[in-house]
Amino acid sequence: MGKFSVEIKWGLIFFAVALAWMYFEKLMGWHGEKIDQHATYTLLFMPIAILMYVLALREKKEKNDGILSWKEGFKAGLVIALVVAVLSPLSQFIVHKVISPDYFDTVIKYSVDNGFLTQEQAETNFNLKSYIWQSVIGAIGAGAITSAIVAIFVRNR
Repeated sequence: MGKFSVEIKWGLIFFAVALAWMYFEKLMGWHGEKIDQHATYTLLFMPIAILMYVLALREKKEKNDGILSWKEGFKAGLVIALVVAVLSPLSQFIVHKVISPDYFDTVIKYSVDNGFLTQEQAETNFNLKSYIWQSVIGAIGAGAITSAIVAIFVRNR
């Protein structure tokens, strides 16, 4: 575990910050009366996510005597992404059962009322199982892309 302690630590930090962000979204009304703004404003989390990867890879570099190749940085970022992916089902459960239990009903109603989806399509897209799978796949995909890019800037040249 010592070999990946930085990655595990930052995966756990990412998990906690993402939950805090979800709570913030709920407080801002983006899971309720301002659901129409959710898709846009949720993108504001991207710079926070990138910053966490930057800080994680900088710490990894510091712990490695100031030396980090692109490959090492990318690998470290992938481990963080895997930690986040493993925690994603728990995260989605907490978000949709504790923080914002009415989210799915709200987004389904909004999607159907505005003609974006049929009731059946909305129910298929907006449910806990679907969001768990999306979050696992998203964590790995976005984590890999973010890791690849951030590692370019953090690496030694």
